[in-house]
Amino acid sequence: MSKDNKHTQGSPGDFEDKIDSAMAGLEADPDEEFHGADFYDEDDQESDFDSWEGEDDSDAEELAEQDSEEEYPEEEEYDQDDAELSSEEEDFWDEEETESEEENSEEEGSESEDSEDDESADEPETSEKELQVEIIPPRSNKGRKHRRKDSVGAVASDQPEKQTSKKSARPSPKPAARSARPTKISYVPITDEELDEKIIPVPRKKHKGLKVTGIVAAILAVTAGCAYGAVSYYYADRFFEGTYINGINCSNKTAYETEQLIASNVEDYSIEVTARNQEPQTISGNQINYRYVSDGEVLDLLKQQKPYEWVKGFMETRSYTTQENVTFDKSLLQSEVKELKCAQSENQVEPENAYVALEGSEFTIVPETEGSKLKVKEAYKALDTAISGSQTSIDLGNTPDVYAVAAVTSDDPTLQATRDAYNNYTKASITYTFGEQTVTLDGSTLKEWLQFDDKGQLVQDDASFTQHIKDFVAQLASEHDTVGTTRSFNTTSGRTVSVYGSAYGWKIDQDAEAAQLTEEIRTGTQTTREPVYSMRANSYGYNDIGSTYIEVDLSSQHMYYYQNGSIIFDSDIVSGDIRYDDRATPPGIFTLYYKKSPDVLRGEKKPDGTYEYETQVTYWMPFNGGIGFHDATWQAYFGGDRYTYAGSHGCINMPLDAAATLYSIIDTNVPIVCFY
Repeated sequence: MSKDNKHTQGSPGDFEDKIDSAMAGLEADPDEEFHGADFYDEDDQESDFDSWEGEDDSDAEELAEQDSEEEYPEEEEYDQDDAELSSEEEDFWDEEETESEEENSEEEGSESEDSEDDESADEPETSEKELQVEIIPPRSNKGRKHRRKDSVGAVASDQPEKQTSKKSARPSPKPAARSARPTKISYVPITDEELDEKIIPVPRKKHKGLKVTGIVAAILAVTAGCAYGAVSYYYADRFFEGTYINGINCSNKTAYETEQLIASNVEDYSIEVTARNQEPQTISGNQINYRYVSDGEVLDLLKQQKPYEWVKGFMETRSYTTQENVTFDKSLLQSEVKELKCAQSENQVEPENAYVALEGSEFTIVPETEGSKLKVKEAYKALDTAISGSQTSIDLGNTPDVYAVAAVTSDDPTLQATRDAYNNYTKASITYTFGEQTVTLDGSTLKEWLQFDDKGQLVQDDASFTQHIKDFVAQLASEHDTVGTTRSFNTTSGRTVSVYGSAYGWKIDQDAEAAQLTEEIRTGTQTTREPVYSMRANSYGYNDIGSTYIEVDLSSQHMYYYQNGSIIFDSDIVSGDIRYDDRATPPGIFTLYYKKSPDVLRGEKKPDGTYEYETQVTYWMPFNGGIGFHDATWQAYFGGDRYTYAGSHGCINMPLDAAATLYSIIDTNVPIVCFY
C-alpha cells in the first residue's frame, strides 16, 4: 500500500483517526457513552475489504496467517448467564480489551513490515504506552459472541484458499475477514498500571529479512564468481601482476608483448672491453647486428602459470631469469676485435720471465711481467662467448689464454730450486789448511763467479761457474804444490845442494778437489779441511822433506837414513854406471813405492820375448820407476869409484846384510834424496 492511500475510507488509518477523535471527546466527558449511529457514516459501515485493494500482497498474506494462528477462548465462555456477566463485568471488559490489543498489535505489525522504512522516518518515537481497546456495541454481548464466531469462520474458510493459491495478491472477499473497525464503540477506563499489564509486545517477524539477505548474498556470490572467472580468463594468456622477467616488468603482458619488451631492451645492448694498459672500449649491438631471437622460453613460463591463482600476483612479486637468445654477426665482431687499441702492435709488450736476482747477500725471485701482447684469435673467442651470454662487460686481462704469458713464472719449481741453490752458494764456506797457513773460499768470492745481466738477473752459466772452480783449485795447486820444485838441501857432509823433486812433495789432485768443492758450494757446506792431494810430503813449508828421510850421496857413494833428524842407518853403495847416460842414477827427491823379498829384476823386454837381463835378489825396495835399493852379491866391493866403471843399470847396489837391515826399517813414502 502506498503512502497516498494509507488513510482512505475504511482503512485502518482512518479508524485510528476516529479513535483519536473519540478519545479527545472522552477527555471532556468521560461518563458519556458513544452508542449513536452517527459516530460512523454509512459509507464507513458498508465498507469492506474491497477498499484495501491497493494493499501489498504480503500484508494480506500476513493478516491471513495471523488470523489463522490466533487462539480464541472456548465457546462456553460466551454462553455464560447475563447475571454472571453483570457481576463480572469488569473482568469481561478487561479480557475484551486484551483481545482487542492483540488484534490491533497484529494489524499494526503487519502494516509496519510493508511501510517500515517510510514510517520510521515519518512517525516519531513515543515514550508513553499506547492505549489499545476494542470498541464493541455494549447492548448485546451475545451478539458479539456470534459476531466473533462469524469472524473465526471467515478466517477458517480463508485458510484452504491460502493453501491452494500461494501468495495471493489480495485476500478473499467472502467470507470477509474480521474487520478491525466496529460499528459501535464504548469507552472503558483503564489505569496506567492495568495498561502496563495488558500491553503485549508485538514481535516483528524476521524471516523476510533473512530471505532478502540470502538473496542478496547469493547475487553477490554469483557476481563475485563471474568476476573471478572473468579475471582468470583474462590471465589465461597474460602474466600476473608483479611478474618480472630479466628485470623487466611484465605485469598483464602477453608472451608476445613480453618478448617485444625484451627485444627492445636488447636493442640497447653494448659490451665494455677492458684490456691491459688501455682505456676501456665499448662495442655496441648495432656494430655487430645484435638482435633478440625468441626461443619459446617466455611462453613456457606463461604456460606454467595457473590463471585461477591470479590473486597471488597482487600479494607477491615473481622474478624470472631467462636466457636471452640472441644472434649477431660474427664477421663484424672479428673486425671490431681487430680494431681494438689493445690489438694494435704498438700497444703490445712482450711478457718477461721471472728470474733469480741477488739482493744484498741473498738471492730472491723477481716475479714475471705479464706484458700486453694480445692473442687476437683468443680475444675474439672470449668476446664471442661473452656476447652470446649477454654479458655487458669483459676484462681481457682476467680472461685465460687471451694474453701471451711468461714462460717462467715465480712459482716455477726449477726457478725456486735455482734460487735455493744459489742461496747455498752464499752460505758455503770452505777453509783450506796448508800447515799453519789457511785459505778460505766463501760467498763473497762465490758471488763474483756468478754472471748477472744489466737488470741484475742471474745468468745461469754452469760451465762458467765450473771453470771458476777449476781455476780456483789450480791456483791452490800452483801456490801450495811442491812436487816438481827445486829445494835447497843440507847434506851430511855439510854441503848445501839444490835438489829438484819431481817425485816427492805436495800435489793437489785438481780434478778430485774441484768436484768436491763444487758439491760443497751447492749444498752450502761450511768446513775446514785439506785439499784433496795426489801426493803428500812429510811436512808443510819450504823444506817439506822433514826430519825423516834417506840421503843418497851419489858423489861419495854413501847413504844415510835419518829418523826425526838422527841417523839410524848408513852404508856404502854402488850406483849406476856413469859411463852410460841411461844407466847413471838420476838425482832428485823420491819416495819408496813398496818393498818385496825376494824378487827377480829384469831389464827391458826384447822383441823375442826375452829380457836384457834377469837378476835374482833377496830384498827389493823401488823408489824411482825401475830404480831401487837391493842387495848385489856380485859386486866385489862398495863405495869408492866403482860406479865409474862397474856401476849398475841405475839401481843402488848394497851389501846383503845392509840391504837386509834397510829392508827391515824403511817406511813407505819416506823421502829419498839423491844428489851428486
